[in-house]
Amino acid sequence: MPRLFTALEIPRDAALSLSLLRGGLPGARWIDVENYHITLRFIGDVEGHVADEIANALDRVRRPSFQLRLAGVGAFGGKKPHSVWAGAVASPDLNALQAEIERICQRIGMPADPRKFTPHVTLARLRNSSPADVAAYLSARGNFSAAPFKVGRFVLMSSRDSVGGGPYVVEEAWPLSGADGRSAPLPEYSGAANMWR
Repeated sequence: MPRLFTALEIPRDAALSLSLLRGGLPGARWIDVENYHITLRFIGDVEGHVADEIANALDRVRRPSFQLRLAGVGAFGGKKPHSVWAGAVASPDLNALQAEIERICQRIGMPADPRKFTPHVTLARLRNSSPADVAAYLSARGNFSAAPFKVGRFVLMSSRDSVGGGPYVVEEAWPLSGADGRSAPLPEYSGAANMWR
């Protein structure tokens, strides 16, 4: 059964900037560049009919495309850090998209996500990394900033047979409209419904 989440993909140029942050932290398991993403809403392991219901509900999202910029680094876990990440600069459009997806998930019966939405790209998962090593890593890279990029769609991703960190598969994608109100074109993809039956 796939583990599902909605996300934004990271384009190649921004991913290249993020890849320069790899290394220099003992105990880090670095995420593969092709698996970089910003999670909008973690859904988890669900039955096929629920996955279909979520995908159908997400068809109703009508949001504009927007610019997003990655900047700054941080860690989750406090005194026992478990991951390091690059942040996304605050964006009203991003927050509105995430909030709408959260409302849709709750409407179809999923419990509210208890965590505050903190847009970020996970760079590495940590195992036994000392807080001092993590602090040194973060202070050396604290001025990280990448060029802005256009967010033209959001996706439903799945992960299988993994402890986290990929591989991730785009199951379905939804365009965000351009400045003129039209939907941005999407590459062909196989419908999610086929995979879950």
